[in-house]
Amino acid sequence: MKIQIPRGTVDIMPGESEKWQYVEHVAQEIFKRARYSEIRTPIFEHTELFQKGVGDTTDIVTKEMYTFNDRKERSMTLRPEGTASVARAYVEHKLFGQVNQPAKLFYCGPMFRYERPQKGRQRQFVQIGAEAIGVQDPAVDAEMMALALSIYQELGLKEIKLVINSLGDKTSRLAHREALIAHFKPSIHEFCSDCQTRLEKNPLRILDCKVDHAHPLIATAPSIIDFLTDESLDYYTQVKRHLDVIEVPYVEDATMVRGLDYYNHTTFEIMSESKGFGAITTLCGGGRYNGLVEELGGPASPGVGFAMSIERLLAALAAEEITLPIANHLDVFVVGVGEAVSPITLKLTLAARKAGFTAERDYLSKKVKGQFKTADRENARFVVVVGEEELAEGLIVIKDMTTGTQEKIAMSDYIATLQKKQHEGETN
Repeated sequence: MKIQIPRGTVDIMPGESEKWQYVEHVAQEIFKRARYSEIRTPIFEHTELFQKGVGDTTDIVTKEMYTFNDRKERSMTLRPEGTASVARAYVEHKLFGQVNQPAKLFYCGPMFRYERPQKGRQRQFVQIGAEAIGVQDPAVDAEMMALALSIYQELGLKEIKLVINSLGDKTSRLAHREALIAHFKPSIHEFCSDCQTRLEKNPLRILDCKVDHAHPLIATAPSIIDFLTDESLDYYTQVKRHLDVIEVPYVEDATMVRGLDYYNHTTFEIMSESKGFGAITTLCGGGRYNGLVEELGGPASPGVGFAMSIERLLAALAAEEITLPIANHLDVFVVGVGEAVSPITLKLTLAARKAGFTAERDYLSKKVKGQFKTADRENARFVVVVGEEELAEGLIVIKDMTTGTQEKIAMSDYIATLQKKQHEGETN
């Protein structure tokens, strides 16, 4: 029986993996410029972390987590998102004690959710994310949105939009909660069983329901904006003012709640507006999560962050027909004439790689003509030829495939000659 890949996962094959590497590299460089440092957290954590951090009424916790007992019957979960793990590490390693705040961290890695697989949404997916923990400042919220946008913009995306909202502080949300209960309760029997359970536990989650999202009462639900305290409204106003000053355009959407319970105050999404992208338009989501660190046993440490899916990013690039400038050139192909020179062709190949060139040789015992065809097919810049006669004289032949010129040189001058020719090619 042939064993196949599990449903909801994909093999990222050569030709495609280079795109992933390029995207990751661009994001890493942007994070470095903004003074964010990489953090790598475990792929699995204690289940309690996500129950506390993400929220036990969210779809993620109630339906989508990959949870298992280890050999000592401790409940473990493959991480469904990155923020809770980063916040746990922030507490565990006492990053709140650092002089410079906020702690600015970024991550990139696989996440796991048991969802119905579809375009841009798999059960194992990869997120790039950033977190700034330790400061409540509207400037940080605005910078975080600009940071996320800059990754898409540097990759060439143009058909995107930033959507923002505020979920307010605890007082705001409690008042909004009572209004939502009053709004939905008379007709809650028309909603799915999950929403009926959410009504008293967390009515905000009804607005995020995948089953009843088209129900008329969703569209007419009380807006959180109408329940913001003066302090929350002022904070939201300051965030928008910062976005205006740094010239980041945005759209306000008072119905946007996000799917995780730790969010409060600022929330945002970046969406694709490309016609060819598909029904799920969200590329990136984020917001402020004051209180999460305290929930995990740390001191009061306000935080804000975002996470973006690489799968959806690549889909957005494809929808806008953007080709990434991925270099896949071959500098040197070493051709051997005769079986006796095989160890030497390997030596020359390894020497070129050590000197910083991309280099390859034949592994199929092809004739010279076949080796040259391979070099041509791989678009090799230089072909190095060594035969038994040349070997006896300590010589090799270097052919520049761009100009068609070739010369015979001492094997000891091999690397220096390659470097000289490469430099000449770059300056011409």
